[in-house]
Amino acid sequence: MSVIYQRTLARAVENISNSFPVLLITGPRQVGKTTLLEMCAETGRNYVTLDDIEARSLAGNDPGLFVQTYQPPVIIDEVQYAPQLFSYLKIVVDREKKNGLFWLTGSQKFHLMRGITESLAGRVAVIDLLGLSQAELDGRGDKVVPFLPTPAWIDAARGNMTQPRQLSDVYEQLWRGSFPRMNTVKDPPRDLFYRSYVQTYIQRDLRDLLSVSNETTFHRFLSVVAARTGQLLNYAKLARDVDIDNKTAKSWLSILQTSGLVYLLQPYYRNVTKRLVKTPKLYFLDTGLSAYLSKWPTSASLEAGAMSGALLESYMFAEILKSYWHNGIEPHFYYYRDTDQREVDLVIETGDTFYPVEFKKTATPSKTASRHFRLLDKLGKKVGHGCVLCLVEKDVPLSENVTAVPIAYL
Repeated sequence: MSVIYQRTLARAVENISNSFPVLLITGPRQVGKTTLLEMCAETGRNYVTLDDIEARSLAGNDPGLFVQTYQPPVIIDEVQYAPQLFSYLKIVVDREKKNGLFWLTGSQKFHLMRGITESLAGRVAVIDLLGLSQAELDGRGDKVVPFLPTPAWIDAARGNMTQPRQLSDVYEQLWRGSFPRMNTVKDPPRDLFYRSYVQTYIQRDLRDLLSVSNETTFHRFLSVVAARTGQLLNYAKLARDVDIDNKTAKSWLSILQTSGLVYLLQPYYRNVTKRLVKTPKLYFLDTGLSAYLSKWPTSASLEAGAMSGALLESYMFAEILKSYWHNGIEPHFYYYRDTDQREVDLVIETGDTFYPVEFKKTATPSKTASRHFRLLDKLGKKVGHGCVLCLVEKDVPLSENVTAVPIAYL
């Protein structure tokens, strides 16, 4: 029997639908976009998926008749297959002058955005959905607010936490990943799911778009990218390891980024100093897919292996990102690193304030774990309360302005 989890984004769907005539949810395949909208749909809202060949053919060949056939309010699933629809949706939106007319989903944001910006500018709200968050898995999906390591956020998180997380449980979750299919059935066939996912992703979404003539090469590219999660991005080395040119590596990685599988965390720098690193940091957003592509056979081998720290960091970063995206908010995230290799893992910019975050695989963080936070003082903004996100069982003050925070609070 499968389990249905309360998705944080459900609140944003309702609020945004009351403010915009068109709502578009994007994200990787199999993260629950359709299920979310079906759960949020009011009685009488129609549904059609363009995965259905007949519906796709009608939308492509006669979009006017399609809109007449599937009248709003309606959910149109996998709308990227018929970009011709957007101009016809605009006609309906401008005629009806109502909000909540069209709920759209799309797994290929790179296909969607050109049609959206050309036809539906000002009429559509675009929000991103990733796999299940830790809070959603714990039954706290309706309580999630965007992560900010302030005393107020920490106090609220402490009250909402269900139970401390053991190290083995954390790595079991990392190894399993966040796709709903991997978390809603008992003892899911992990390797079968991810093998099928990768094959489907290549065959359905990327082969034509990227003119991938050699699927083996692209699979190796995926594996190399997955193994580099949590590291600074080096296009030349990435291309060399896969035996492709730099242009191809940049193109393929750009598609992974716009697909929601990879996030490139940009460094924060200003022209006031030339001593700051200007290379993005790469995060593979689903640790289960990353662990599969990197060939970790069990959660125990992952916990003890060379990627243990990098995947834990990726997991913590993805959880923080979900707390924003699943509330319909686009965050301002950066990292800091100078040429002396002094680094702050995550800098959250809110208004005129930076909030520093350090990721650590430890249950006993030292006071020196946040020693580089002071480097942010020279960047021209206030520096707020910071945290060391780690494996402690409860939050512990490390200094007046820094707290060690359990990952179970996320």
